[in-house]
Amino acid sequence: MVLSKLPAFFFLCSCLALVYPFGWPDLNRAAHIKSSVWFHEIQNLMGYDSIGKTEIPEGSGPYSVGSTDLMFNYTNKGSLLRLYYPSQDDHYNDTIWIPNEEYFYGLSKFLGTHGFMAKLLKLFFGSKTIPAKWNSPLRTGEKYPLVIFSHGLGALRTIYSAIGNDLASYGFIVAVVEHRDGSASATYYFKDELAVTKDDKTWLYVQDHLPVNESEKKCFRNWQVKRRAQECSQALSLILDLDRGISVKNVLNTDFDMKQLKGSIDRNKIAIIGHSFGGATTIQALSEDRRFRCGIALDPWMQPLGEEVYSRVQQPLFFINSEQFQYCANICKMKKLYSHDRERKMITIKGSVHQNFDDFTFTSGKITGHLFKLKGDIDSTVAIRLCNKASLAFLQKHLGLKRDFDQWDPLIEGDDANLINGTSIDTVCQLDSSLQDCAGVAQNCTGIGKWNFGDFKLF
Repeated sequence: MVLSKLPAFFFLCSCLALVYPFGWPDLNRAAHIKSSVWFHEIQNLMGYDSIGKTEIPEGSGPYSVGSTDLMFNYTNKGSLLRLYYPSQDDHYNDTIWIPNEEYFYGLSKFLGTHGFMAKLLKLFFGSKTIPAKWNSPLRTGEKYPLVIFSHGLGALRTIYSAIGNDLASYGFIVAVVEHRDGSASATYYFKDELAVTKDDKTWLYVQDHLPVNESEKKCFRNWQVKRRAQECSQALSLILDLDRGISVKNVLNTDFDMKQLKGSIDRNKIAIIGHSFGGATTIQALSEDRRFRCGIALDPWMQPLGEEVYSRVQQPLFFINSEQFQYCANICKMKKLYSHDRERKMITIKGSVHQNFDDFTFTSGKITGHLFKLKGDIDSTVAIRLCNKASLAFLQKHLGLKRDFDQWDPLIEGDDANLINGTSIDTVCQLDSSLQDCAGVAQNCTGIGKWNFGDFKLF
């Protein structure tokens, strides 16, 4: 019975919040969970937290939205993507939100909890769907701008559907990369072709045994952000191959016909967006790959970036930050990317938290959502709409789109009651130390190829 599951559900929601948040690095999550104070808080919350939980929102644009998963090359060097796209047919089932039970184990591992939490996660979210039609045919006859999306630390390709759905509903193809650098809660590949035929997946879980030495830890994060950027560029290349009509096998053998993608991409209108660690990945990718015409960094975590990146990013860049996540040193590193001859914009969503950019802000109740920073003071739907509409306006301006997204141009300048133009954080006194920290990452990571962090070898 549903009622008998409610206490466990409230406990589950609170445990989910200990991600605090996806993309925030190196917290001692187990210590939080063992806290007796925390445990008593959970007991007090049981039975009260159904208020404020909402469904993941549908896209607000004129297009129906389809979704599928693509895997190119069965090895761990290949690409695994979730694709959102304009669809021509609504008569398909909604898409499963988190498709494999191993992802729940990965989330449990990232939270620092035991395996029983994975079973609870699967129980409550295993059948949850998002409002995108699974394997629905692509709406053909148009060329669509393309967005590559990079997820945060401990996340996975499926939990940014509120962004992917909305952009696709306005006529974008959005490819969310599932990273294989040890930053995803879980991901998988196949050891050989026989394993593919048997659907015998090999799983990689989040890398939680980090170097103790702070310098080595920074080098590991720097290696990760570089690999993540390469994975984004690789995904872009594969999708452009499909656009050219080059035959590329989808290892997953879904019912989505990839031949539909031939001639579907406007090759001059390509952008990259990322959240948290994905925001840093966005900046790294812009510095390496000029095919990305512009980038949007959602509440980026800047620490993994090396000094060399800051002078290389020529493309327009838009920072959309939460109010409660950002801090002085991080903002200073964003400002180092500013230059009089480069387009840089920054806004802050008032009352928002780091998790306002992913789907968990919609699946948590009001009490646990606020207590554990899954929800901010601003309504979650209002926050994601501001983020998406400001993004659309920025993309129209810098991809040369002939749409009506310029109606939201004021949002880019923070012209809204729920926005701040730039940041409210005073960064003047911290600028020098922030830049020295960036330089240290570049200098201390010389020779990184000789190092080995757990199962993740640095080549």
